[in-house]
Amino acid sequence: PFFSIAFLWHCVILGEFITLGFNTMDNPMAHTLTSEQFSQLIDTLWNQDYSVLGPVVRDGAIVLEELRSASQLPQGWIDDQEAGTYRIEKKDDPEYFRFTNGQHSWKQFLLPSKVQLLTAKNVNGKMQISEDPVPAPKYAFIGVRPCDLAAIKVQDRVLMGDEYRDPIYVERRKNALIICVKCTRAGGTCFCASMGSGPEPGEGYDLALTELADDGGHRFVVDIGTSRGAELIASLGAGPASEMDVKQARQRVEETASHMGRTLRQDNLAATLLNNFEHPHWECVANRCLACGNCTLVCPTCFCTTVEDKTELLGQKTERRRLWDSCFTFDFTYIHGGSVRASTMSRYRQWITHKLATWWQQFGTSGCIGCGRCITWCPVGIDITEEAKAIRLKNRADSKKGA
Repeated sequence: PFFSIAFLWHCVILGEFITLGFNTMDNPMAHTLTSEQFSQLIDTLWNQDYSVLGPVVRDGAIVLEELRSASQLPQGWIDDQEAGTYRIEKKDDPEYFRFTNGQHSWKQFLLPSKVQLLTAKNVNGKMQISEDPVPAPKYAFIGVRPCDLAAIKVQDRVLMGDEYRDPIYVERRKNALIICVKCTRAGGTCFCASMGSGPEPGEGYDLALTELADDGGHRFVVDIGTSRGAELIASLGAGPASEMDVKQARQRVEETASHMGRTLRQDNLAATLLNNFEHPHWECVANRCLACGNCTLVCPTCFCTTVEDKTELLGQKTERRRLWDSCFTFDFTYIHGGSVRASTMSRYRQWITHKLATWWQQFGTSGCIGCGRCITWCPVGIDITEEAKAIRLKNRADSKKGA
């Protein structure tokens, strides 16, 4: 297949994509998968030794787990999300993907929450250190939303786009096949349209599906992104999509973009936040924030980790593990003499200004992709879009008073 100019430019930026095989197809022709062919797709992936992961219903939520067949998908389920609120409800609907993102993101598979780095043992009075890396799984992700695809690209930039690469992430990422699903329904806390990360996906997928269900039956309009995706579609015998289906798929995505539950203005946002570092509104947020770290745990772009050593009581064996961490914990910035950010205010301010401002300086992109998870899963309903708006409005009001 031919490489597009835009894709080659991203290869230069990330420095890794060509070697990982993420070659983008030039052929824009859409195909149609019937619901039966979609079920065969999952079987085909397992037969090709992929570990297939996708959304399932468990414990009153839609989560990401191993997917053996299409019957496990949340067919007919929709969700209701608002600040601090998440509910799912079953409808009489044949569609598999009418819900929006739950608390899980694909980060848990590419950047696992717990990884054993090495083991040290006392063998006959001598210390033996061994590194026992677990082979990277060959993942197939089904149901990746456009905002989560954007989040994966952000983590690509952070974790393998510079001189210092995370080898664990790189190995898992290069084996991952991504089947994206375009959003045909926006959630109450979604604002991906503001961030340019959805509901239409950018590049980086192998296949992108738009689900349709009407008198014409239950089917998917499929855009092919890579040679791997093209081979899968060919193996399933999918035919070209009709002009009417392509038009309907495009309209559904466009309607979703116009029904976002939230918005976040981007103009001059980074400068506004950084120029108001001592604004009293930060204390208003801190008075509500529990510093629980939920927002960082559900965020698909947060990448902070820590390393801990676990030693047996007899001192014969020690394990070193890498764990997810959060900038909301008191110990995260602990150095000799104490924590750099001792107050909740300073920790929340660090999180939001890093996401929306200094991330641009570090990585050339926003650290937020507008999925809304941090709003939904905050126990007290703190809303990143409202807090950014409040700083902007209060800064404007203060400027008028000064004039």
